[in-house]
Amino acid sequence: MSHPVKIKNALISVYYKDNLEPLIRQLNDFGVTFYSTGGTEKFIKDLGYDVVRVEDLTGYPSILGGRVKTLHPKVFGGILSRRELQEDIAQAEQYDIPQLDLVIVDLYPFEETVKAGLGEEEIIEKIDIGGISLIRAAAKNFQDVVILASKDDYSNLHGILSENNGSTLLSHRRDFAKKAFNTSSHYDTAIFNYFNQDNSLNVFKQSEQKATPLRYGENPHQKGFFYGNLDEMFSKLNGKELSYNNLVDIDAAVSLIDEFEEPTFAILKHTNACGVASRETLSEAWELALACDPVSAFGGVIICNREVDEKTALEINKLFFEVLIAPAFSEAALKVLTEKKNRILLLRKEVQLPSRQFKTLLNGIIEQDKDLSIEGSDLMKPATERKPTEQELKDLFFAIKLVKHTKSNTIVLAKNGQLLASGVGQTSRVDALRQALEKAKAFNFDVKGAVMTSDAFFPFPDCVEIAADAGISVILQPGGSIKDQLSIDMANQKGVGMVITGVRHFKH
Repeated sequence: MSHPVKIKNALISVYYKDNLEPLIRQLNDFGVTFYSTGGTEKFIKDLGYDVVRVEDLTGYPSILGGRVKTLHPKVFGGILSRRELQEDIAQAEQYDIPQLDLVIVDLYPFEETVKAGLGEEEIIEKIDIGGISLIRAAAKNFQDVVILASKDDYSNLHGILSENNGSTLLSHRRDFAKKAFNTSSHYDTAIFNYFNQDNSLNVFKQSEQKATPLRYGENPHQKGFFYGNLDEMFSKLNGKELSYNNLVDIDAAVSLIDEFEEPTFAILKHTNACGVASRETLSEAWELALACDPVSAFGGVIICNREVDEKTALEINKLFFEVLIAPAFSEAALKVLTEKKNRILLLRKEVQLPSRQFKTLLNGIIEQDKDLSIEGSDLMKPATERKPTEQELKDLFFAIKLVKHTKSNTIVLAKNGQLLASGVGQTSRVDALRQALEKAKAFNFDVKGAVMTSDAFFPFPDCVEIAADAGISVILQPGGSIKDQLSIDMANQKGVGMVITGVRHFKH
């Protein structure tokens, strides 16, 4: 059933008046009576049209500094009255309540005020009361009322009214109501999350208004979307659209590179680093990062924390890769790197990232604090007779950053600010170590004098023994096993150093 409704009366009260004029002119041409307040009332009058002041309709002025303007039975009765019920029609006539067929209202910019860092008094005043009530009322009565809760829908309604001679169909009104409830629920979520910044109420509320369809999900038979505003974080300078897997890898790459202050390159594949190196110059860092595992680097995601210059770009250009992320690119570097159209180049912007993370699980959601802990030399407590040298402490600090961002069970081998090899996502720590040693050997790395870090404790001394026999000089582990002493004893027996941090870094 189409149930067309001709718009005769419209209540219009908006904060943002962008692109409102064409709709106002069209509504006037259809003979619509305008009801309005404040700045919107003046806006309509300045266009040369008559306006009924809401204060004249209700018999009450705007009071309490503008906090109360539209909260009145003559306004809400006109919105909520059910046109098919004689009782509602009779009461509206009894109290001289006009039927309002169209409500155009938006909300005070609460989120923008919070982002601007203003004081709490200003933030509280941007909690809309009348607007949110009008939106809910009009959306509830979509059988007879059109609600526009966003300036993005002005042109949409304009087109509908043009096609239907000033009327709307039930399908139109229901669609606008759906959008309005999305607006109101998002707004309330933002307000709640502001008040619950201390997470004292253990409830989960998230709302993202912008959705970007992806080519597909993790696999071609899965649909995928990104919810959020990627443009706030990156400028895409070249390449095809980002995929679901690209985004997962980019997230891992950003988290990893943010651990480093010195010039660093990282190459990732399926969220795990296959090459990382820190050096005084970015070109040196790239050369050593690629040397870690040039096989896995093929088709990977690359990230660095300095401007990419032409010299470095010429070397990177020799490799097939999916994505390159940097805080800046020289003009000459861009000329080199944009030779291939599908290659994705992202210029990273400064954006504050969330400190909590969540994902769907079973029939619910799990949430946790991000792992923001990183253990410097002050937290590396020597547990053996042999103590690490200053350079070994630097290498352990480098390696623990990699362990933290590598899938468990993991072992990382590093030396002189370079990843030599890692064992990734293994079902046992021994397997992870053996995998790391085999990879190091495959790419001609000498692990003698290298350091080894583990994401979790050693339940048995076997890893220590294997590492020591391979030439590892110092081992870092969080400790916590009831058999820690066995590993410490083995390290002393083999003459290698061991430090214990007390902090585990599982990653699943």
